[in-house]
Amino acid sequence: MSGRIVPDVVVLDVGEVIIDETRVWTVWADLLGVSAGTLIAVLGAAVSQGGDHTDAFPHVAPNVDWTTLEAAHEDRYGGFRPDDVYADVTGALGALRDAGLRVVLAGNQPARRTAQLIALELPVDDVVTSDELGVEKPDPAFFAAVLARVGVDDPARVLYVGDRVDNDVLPAKDAGLATCWLTRGPWGQLQELPEDVTPDLVLEGLGELPELLATWRAEAADDRTGGGDG
Repeated sequence: MSGRIVPDVVVLDVGEVIIDETRVWTVWADLLGVSAGTLIAVLGAAVSQGGDHTDAFPHVAPNVDWTTLEAAHEDRYGGFRPDDVYADVTGALGALRDAGLRVVLAGNQPARRTAQLIALELPVDDVVTSDELGVEKPDPAFFAAVLARVGVDDPARVLYVGDRVDNDVLPAKDAGLATCWLTRGPWGQLQELPEDVTPDLVLEGLGELPELLATWRAEAADDRTGGGDG
């Protein structure tokens, strides 16, 4: 981290970073007529092979057109609830803001999730979805739109926190943002980094982030002043 610009804006993905998506998969399993354990196991296999949930659904329920069930899923799921928020989120986001960082939520979500996220009353400065931006990750235009939203010209001043290598770490890095890989959830646990890619930070839990950024800031201050153990 030494020598790199210290980010002053932290932008976080939503699913598996802020929101535990276990309930998402439980509702889908019920609609597809399989156990939650079966769906999650097949989802894990799909992720390991570079796939997505759209690959898992036809495998567990080959005679069901899952696309016709999306409205029913939304009705049963009912949107984000306070108990969907990971336990380490509120404290970590509050600590980041207390340290003078701007905190923004921005992920691939339908526009209706914005009001649901705001209703959670998390300590953030802004919330925006891909629907509102008009583009989804991993499209480079998503990250350009995020930079415009936060009003930052230098992408290195923005740290993007995500659980997916393909949708978060790699495209954010290509766009010039600092990157943080949060290794939780199906993608965070099962995806692997290319050998030539190293995120600025790798976390198992979001609670680690404020302290690591504080260390990064201290190292940068030492570099500027010539401090250290000479």
